[in-house]
Amino acid sequence: MKNTNLTFKYFKEKGIGQPVPNSENWVFHISVTSKVISESSLGYKSLTHRDFMSGILSFSSIVLPDWCSTSRRGVRMAVAHTTHAGLSLEAMAIKPPSHPTYDLKGIIKLALAEDAGNRGDVTCMATIPVDMEVEACFLAKEDGIIAGIALAEMVFQEVDPSLKVEWSRKDGDYVCKGLQFGNVYGRAHSIVVAERIALNFMQRMSGIATLTKAMADAAYPAYILETRKTAPGLRLVDKWAVLIGGGRNHRLGLFDMVLIKDNHISIAGGISNALRSVDQYLERENLQMEVEVETRTLAEVKEVLQYASQMKTSLTRIMLDNMVIPLPNGDVDVSMLKEAVELINGKFETEASGNVTLKTVHKIGQTGVTYISSGALTHSVTALDISLKIDTELALEVGRRTKRA
Repeated sequence: MKNTNLTFKYFKEKGIGQPVPNSENWVFHISVTSKVISESSLGYKSLTHRDFMSGILSFSSIVLPDWCSTSRRGVRMAVAHTTHAGLSLEAMAIKPPSHPTYDLKGIIKLALAEDAGNRGDVTCMATIPVDMEVEACFLAKEDGIIAGIALAEMVFQEVDPSLKVEWSRKDGDYVCKGLQFGNVYGRAHSIVVAERIALNFMQRMSGIATLTKAMADAAYPAYILETRKTAPGLRLVDKWAVLIGGGRNHRLGLFDMVLIKDNHISIAGGISNALRSVDQYLERENLQMEVEVETRTLAEVKEVLQYASQMKTSLTRIMLDNMVIPLPNGDVDVSMLKEAVELINGKFETEASGNVTLKTVHKIGQTGVTYISSGALTHSVTALDISLKIDTELALEVGRRTKRA
């Protein structure tokens, strides 16, 4: 690690990365507004910048084995106090999105109730002594971005507040296959009951965060967004994972943003009519919120721009849907998308949608769009393989003493 140089690129909102002197080739996304506090054990200096919005820190393949060693400690960030019940300050490096009605604790209780039914864990009651205590460790079984640590901690606390959970990594950190990144101590019965629910959340969230991280890196300088194509009941959990992976959130639901899509346009009788109706509604209800309209052709883009030039409008963003054309050779043609961005010329934010994959997102990001949205981040997620392993020798020793092994 001594010969490894740290590279930070810091940039203003929508700005261009500026390499810091003595920089090299490492990568992770962070979203902070003032200061990055680095571990003195690695010899890093604190970086402060008034306009600091995010940074990129990438790891070369030579550095990865050292970074993944359990004896190493990574970069840590100062975080603000959070009011979310059951979430520790350390685990809450990246807070969940704010939602007016969503209840994370309620989701956990529902998941536990699905397992318990009306009888509880009959296997645990049959095989595990009530007072038996064990230690279990979280093991990464493949490389990726870890997410769901804070939520897993909530699960354990809901099952048994006496359980002690410790982490050597936090949400958003990179983990290597074979890395033990956390431990839980306490009643064996409680740990086993909580195990699957905690892992279900962590594996799904980590899969989303890992894909988001790859997409966000490839999309730069555009920002990557998810959509509402989330698992029913897990909207906030899925969107939280996107934030942990370095992406940004699209609207949380139908309540926090006006998004005029094709069906709205068809029913309203055209884009101009739909925009006019939205502007009138917002003025009548005295509401202020972001407004986005979907366009599918350059003619529709021109119609939106013409409307905006003639009318006072609340429009903030134009979606450019399916303007990325797939080619027979597997590549994509982004010329139509690029022309649309040039027509808009910075008057509104732009969002590319459709035919967005890990293979195509870099080319799309070079067209000048502000955002790139991808439903695949959440609707086609591949879970990251994580397991929770109990210390077998200790468990057997206790089992022998209690004549259960």
